[in-house]
Amino acid sequence: MTDVHRVDYTGEGLSELEVAPTPWQQARRWVDEAVARSRELGDVPEPLALSVATVDPDGRPNVRTVLMRFFDERGPGFVTNTESTKGVEIAATGAVAASLTWPSMFRAIRFRGVAQTLTREEVTGYFGSRPWASRISAWASQQSRPVEGRADLEEAYERYAAQWPDRGNADDVPVPDFWGGYRVACDEVEFWGGRRNRLHDRLVFTRVGEGSLDDPDAWQLHRRQP
Repeated sequence: MTDVHRVDYTGEGLSELEVAPTPWQQARRWVDEAVARSRELGDVPEPLALSVATVDPDGRPNVRTVLMRFFDERGPGFVTNTESTKGVEIAATGAVAASLTWPSMFRAIRFRGVAQTLTREEVTGYFGSRPWASRISAWASQQSRPVEGRADLEEAYERYAAQWPDRGNADDVPVPDFWGGYRVACDEVEFWGGRRNRLHDRLVFTRVGEGSLDDPDAWQLHRRQP
């Protein structure tokens, strides 16, 4: 057995007295604090890194990390090639789970629910805000498919870059038909706060009715053992 490096978590946790009245308000608070800490201290290098889990046809889980590009009372959202593995698995089952984790803050948020397709207007608006090179890469990569080597990716990138040169406009590069995104319509949101001696806090909002993440009548709060 190799030596294990143990760290006692020194987070402040989260109590029932401190938690916001809705999962949206609590999540917004923690996301904003993570972004602020990233800018001020630099120890949260990618505060919007979102781990997204799906299931394949055999029921085996797949997880990968994307960036959370949408976040409102409807749930967290991300963009992707819809013909990728995640897109195919979402289309088959709709089941999705996602998490934001900030180790230096001893905090995490877990979202569970079903995927809802982003509107074309949302996708187009976001695509135009991306740097030109990122828009070209969306065309160049057949996401999740095998490739012989990096040279093939570079060649595809150069081909599309020549086709749609950078003129400094949002519509220089068209939105690919296969490029879109999803929002997690949540039925459960868990807030994890690390504490000493592994007695962490896990406060969970579970859906009990219709409504957004900011509708207090749609959610019930309870605590889980760590």
